[in-house]
Amino acid sequence: MAWDIEVVDECAVVRMNTNKVNVQNVRFFADLHDAFDRLEGKFGDLPVVLTGQGDVFSAGIDFQYSFEIFSSGSHDKIREWYRAYRETNLRIFKYPRPTVAAVNGHAIAGGLITALDCDFRVAARKPARFGLNEVPIGIPMPAAYVEIIKYALGDQIGALATLRGKLYELNEAERLGFFHEVVEPDNLLATAIGYARCITPDCNTAYAMSKKALQDGVLRQIEERTVVLDERLPAGMSEPGNRLAQDRRRQEIMRNRQ
Repeated sequence: MAWDIEVVDECAVVRMNTNKVNVQNVRFFADLHDAFDRLEGKFGDLPVVLTGQGDVFSAGIDFQYSFEIFSSGSHDKIREWYRAYRETNLRIFKYPRPTVAAVNGHAIAGGLITALDCDFRVAARKPARFGLNEVPIGIPMPAAYVEIIKYALGDQIGALATLRGKLYELNEAERLGFFHEVVEPDNLLATAIGYARCITPDCNTAYAMSKKALQDGVLRQIEERTVVLDERLPAGMSEPGNRLAQDRRRQEIMRNRQ
C-alpha cells in the first residue's frame, strides 16, 4: 500500500503505513521512494511532515529480512542491502523543503534514524522508547549514518546513543535532545505542521540553499570519506561474534511472538 499523503494547512503530511509497525525492508524502501517521488512531482512547494501510525513511528529494520541477508555470507547481498537502505535515509535528509518527524510513538534503531533524517522532530508525550540499539545486537553502525546522527544530535550525544545502544524512555530521550519539542498527543500534528511552516513558500529557495550549506560538511563526509569505511560493512555484519549477537536477538523476537 502506498503511503498516504494529505495536504493539511498547506503542508504535505505523509503517513508511513508499509506494515503495522513500519519495520524497514525492501517494501518500506520502495514505499518511501514512491512517496518522495510524489512529493517532488505534486507537492514540491510544500513542507513535509512524516509520521507513523498507532503507537509506533518505526520499529527499525525488519530483522527477519535483514538477518537472513547478513547470515548469507554474501558480501554482495549485504552491500546491496546497505546501498538501498542508505539511499532511503539520504532521500529524506537531503530533501530541500522543511521536513518534520511527528514521532507518534516508538522510534527504534533505523526508525530513530529516519526521524533524525528530518530537519525537526516533535514527539507525542506518551509511553514509548527511543534509541539506536544496533551495536548491542551485532550490527555495526554505518559510517554514513554516524554523520547524520552527529549532525542531528551533536558529537557527544551521538556517540553516547550509538555506542551504548540504550533504548531510552521518553523523558530521558527528551533530556538528551532527541526532539525539538514534546507535546500532548492531540497536539502532535498541529505542532509538527507549525515547525514545517517555519517559512512561506516564497522563501523555499532561501531555505533549500541554507539547508544545503548547513549539510555541506556532512554530505562531503558521506560522499567521500564514509564510502571507504562502509566498504568494510559486509565483513563486519557477517563477523562470527556479530552473527551470534544477531542470532540471540532473532531468538528473543521469536520467543516474544509465541
